[in-house]
Amino acid sequence: MITLDFGYAAGGLFFAASALLSAADRENEKRWKSALFWGLLATSFLFGPRLGDLGNGVLVIALVLLAGVGGLGQGRPATTTREERLASAERRGDRLFVPALIVPATALLGTLVLRRIEVLGAPLLDPGQATLISLALGVVLALAASVAWLRPPLLAPLQEGRRLLDTVGWAAILPQTLAALGVVFSAAGVGDVVGQLAGGVIPLGSRSAAVAAYTVGMAVFTVIMGNAFAAFPVMTAAVGLPLLVRRFGGDPAIVCAIGMLSGFCGTLMTPMAANFNVVPAALLGLPDRDGVIRVQLPTALLLLVGNTLLLYLLAFPR
Repeated sequence: MITLDFGYAAGGLFFAASALLSAADRENEKRWKSALFWGLLATSFLFGPRLGDLGNGVLVIALVLLAGVGGLGQGRPATTTREERLASAERRGDRLFVPALIVPATALLGTLVLRRIEVLGAPLLDPGQATLISLALGVVLALAASVAWLRPPLLAPLQEGRRLLDTVGWAAILPQTLAALGVVFSAAGVGDVVGQLAGGVIPLGSRSAAVAAYTVGMAVFTVIMGNAFAAFPVMTAAVGLPLLVRRFGGDPAIVCAIGMLSGFCGTLMTPMAANFNVVPAALLGLPDRDGVIRVQLPTALLLLVGNTLLLYLLAFPR
């Protein structure tokens, strides 16, 4: 059976390769700091369960210190020339997007089909993590297809991946960090406190008010915390499970899925989601750092209203 360990191993090997390539890049003035940062992240992915709570805690503190003291450097990996890339783009046109489409197609296939396949009486994929495993498989398949089709230099895929990591910097792991923060908040009982406050405000027996509190609360907490994965355990423990699922009999899968989508509406509205809204603006040289958020705001609000209506209409028995 393929488990989520496959995804962690694939990610860990990539970060390890990025660390080695960073260490060898003399064009990067902070190559040793970058190499240590990505090397520690690779260690977390590959050996995290063996490090224990204390070891992982020390590793996270080291990552924060490396990113916070002087930041990470940016290398200049040698892959293909600009002329070669332009020629390839002109020759292949829109077909260049095919490898990128392999990733969501594989994730969808794994979620709907592969999770039901058994080999020698055992599931092919861990049923509880089928989507994430399929996503990791899709990335590997897309990489293999790209290499077989484009035939780049041997290290070009890894070098280009490292170049992107260097460009984004520490913000590349911001979603993972904030998701962990959400789990910490949930374990600390923040969800219970928010639930008590919500229970005092939401009219008793009002399903529509509870739905709005959950979807809007997901968006607001995401704006504050910067990531829907961080807001999800707090708001689901506070409103989603006790009110929508237990009190009103909502379908847990639909409640959680649409709740997460509502949180993503908040992602479009906050500079706290630096890897989505701030870093791209800086990379593109936009004069207004918050310009991306202003453009996204109307769409985010419309989607939030739509998610609220969908949750109210689809999640509860009629």
